[in-house]
Amino acid sequence: MNNEQHSRADVIGAIIGRTRYVVIIAVVAVMLLSISLFLLGTISAVQSVIRAWRELFTQGNSGGTELVVETLAVIGVMLRAVVFYIIGVGLYSLFIKPLNLTTALGVETLADLEAKVISVVVVILAVRFLQEFVQWRQPVELAYFGFTMAVVIAALVLFQYNGRRGKEFSKTNSPDVVKRAQKEMFQEDKEQREVRPDEVTKPADQAGGESVAGRA
Repeated sequence: MNNEQHSRADVIGAIIGRTRYVVIIAVVAVMLLSISLFLLGTISAVQSVIRAWRELFTQGNSGGTELVVETLAVIGVMLRAVVFYIIGVGLYSLFIKPLNLTTALGVETLADLEAKVISVVVVILAVRFLQEFVQWRQPVELAYFGFTMAVVIAALVLFQYNGRRGKEFSKTNSPDVVKRAQKEMFQEDKEQREVRPDEVTKPADQAGGESVAGRA
């Protein structure tokens, strides 16, 4: 490949790399949803507290089961807001510019983002089941509902486990490739990645070669 073809490929690679900034649209959208849900959850929480105190002073009770159900509903809304927030900051850190916040949360790759979202979704499903359990209206339907939810949670946990194993394998076989690519893209403004010789030879192959050489 001559210099002109190299230059053309570099330009195309830079253009394609810059398209990652389109993710800002998704980041803004999910952050707006997150803020809206946080506000709606706060308003619902305040209304529930006011209603509970009003009933306590006027009727002598604070609502009992209804208050618990309303509280769980507020928690569900807040958890949904957290899901959108994690997605927003995660996408921004992965595609636009790294944030210390995502590192502190343990979201450094797309697999990490998936794992965090799945974890919160599992909690949301548990809270939703607890809402139905507290009301205890139709036990048979509640049993079916719980069984279906258990199957969904099991599938999500299995998916999360496989993703974690894949991440561990990637760290073992190419521990610095991701970090080096992030450094070149975010700090050196280099969109096109070069495949280095040490990436072609796997650590396992090197270890095997050393063992054979030692036996020889």
